[in-house]
Amino acid sequence: MGLDSFASREPDDLVLTEDDEKTFEGTGIELCGGILSGDDSSFRGKVCSTLVEEVTNESLYNERLPPETVKKMAETLSKHTPAELAGINLSVNAYDDRTEKEMAGLQKFFRVCAERGLGIIGWW
Repeated sequence: MGLDSFASREPDDLVLTEDDEKTFEGTGIELCGGILSGDDSSFRGKVCSTLVEEVTNESLYNERLPPETVKKMAETLSKHTPAELAGINLSVNAYDDRTEKEMAGLQKFFRVCAERGLGIIGWW
């Protein structure tokens, strides 16, 4: 099943302020995109879902992850280096060798969401 993950201020709609969008644009986040996702404030959640759940005990397969949960997830992800996350990902996704750069991008995405009080909307 596919999954796209979007940062949002609202629980039922994709809403970001201009400042939110500018903040994401300046991060250099490079994550896998889907049909509808892939700009700086969204990514193909399916690609990272097993890793994220393994590390944070939270599933991206939720209609909405509230800002408090996203903040905890960001804190947990930040306890690992990008290299450690890439290793964990490979151990839980034997055929999916995401790069350290992608893992750093995932950490940045969650950090920006946490710092700006954003939740994440899942769409599948």
